[in-house]
Parts: sequence; C-alpha cells; structure tokens
Amino acid sequence: MNYFYKYLFSFIIFITIWWLIQYITDSPSYILPSPYRVFLSIKNNLNLLAYHSIITFLEILVGFILGLIFGMYTGILFIISKSMRKWMLPFIVLTQAIPVFAIAPILTLWIGYGIWSKIIMTVLIIYFPITIAFYDGLKRIDPMIINLAKMMGANTFSMLLKIRIPFALPQLSSGLKLAAAFAPMGAVIGEWVGSSEGLGYLMLYASGRVQIDLMFSSIIILAIFTILLYNFVSYVSNIITRWDPKSHIN
Repeated sequence: MNYFYKYLFSFIIFITIWWLIQYITDSPSYILPSPYRVFLSIKNNLNLLAYHSIITFLEILVGFILGLIFGMYTGILFIISKSMRKWMLPFIVLTQAIPVFAIAPILTLWIGYGIWSKIIMTVLIIYFPITIAFYDGLKRIDPMIINLAKMMGANTFSMLLKIRIPFALPQLSSGLKLAAAFAPMGAVIGEWVGSSEGLGYLMLYASGRVQIDLMFSSIIILAIFTILLYNFVSYVSNIITRWDPKSHIN
C-alpha cells in the first residue's frame, strides 16, 4: 500500500508539472496537449489502445521470460566452463557497443514484421544486464564456503544448485529490475522500425497524423506497463531474497 501512495503522489506531481508547463507556455494541443485532452483521448480510443497494448505487453512478457532464461543459462555456463567464459564474454560485451537502432532493421529484414522480431529485440536488450548480474553473483561466493562444500563431498552440480545460485539471487534481482525497465524499450524500438501493431506503431501512426494526444496516451500506457513490470519483479525479488537483509533496505 505504501508503494501505491508513493506512485500516486508522484503521478499527481507529474500531472501538475505537465499542466503548469502547458498553461504557462500556452502550447497548442498539436505541440503539447493538456492532461485533460490526453485523458479524453484514452477514453475515446480505449478499444484501439487496448488492442495495441495487448500486442506490446505480449512482446514484453515473452521477451522478458526468454531473456531471463538465456541470461541465467549463460551465467551458469560461465561459471562451470572457463573456456566458454573466455570466448563468449568478450563477444557479449562487444555486442553492447552496437546501437539497438542498428540491430532492429536487420532483425526485421531477417525475421519479418511479425511479433518475433520485437521479442528478439527485447531479449537482446535485457540479456546483457541479466547475464552479467547473475554471473557476478555466482562468482562472488566466499571461497571458504566453496572449500567447505568440497571437503564435505559436494560436486559441481550440487554446489551450483545449493550454494552458488541461492547466494547469487540478490545480484540476479538487481539485473532483473534493470531488465524490467529496459524491456519495453526493446519492444517499442522494434515496432518503430517495422510493425503494423503495438504501441510503438500507434505512436508513429498518431505522430504522422498530428494526433499528439493519442501519441501521449500510448506513452502513458507504456509507462504504466513498465511500472507494473518493475514492481512485480521487485515483489518477486523480495520473496526469493527474504533471507538477505541487505536486499530489503528501504
């Protein structure tokens, strides 16, 4: 409930600042619509926004789940295989130097204008923070704990399952929170490059027809998605790391 009041207070401040800027500058609605006009746009285009929102939400959700699976798998692979870490880690870091806007047209060309190019775009954006955060957590285990487990006869698999992964959960949680904030960006960038559905497409459609209130409506819905996903990830993270007091410092 405290989170609800915090976001409600922030929302009220945001709307107030938005209204003040629009009132003081007296900007026309095709430049900066008032919050009331955007509210009316959401109300009048509810079915249209709902349809495109479902598409974008599906892209974000599937991309997030796949990014989590691949990121965790890669982090585990780096721990159990030194050669894989030696060759793959520099390559993964190198891919982050490539702008996402440069990758999106290529994915669209290879995979098409369907939903999968947007899902893969989402996976590419969140894969790196999840992988690095989880790998960092897996390797930052007290060597005394590892040596003790080896003395007690633990093999690589049991140490990974019972020691490394549980101790790495706080770091993984940090990576997941970053991924929750970045995931909508990947889906929308993919929709901007080539799509006929989704909130990203609707933003371009509204902008091209100077329906700025509809474009702002799409942005607000996307922001709500991001907030909900981030808070859901935070909630799950608090549950799986409840044994770690440092993960619950307010």
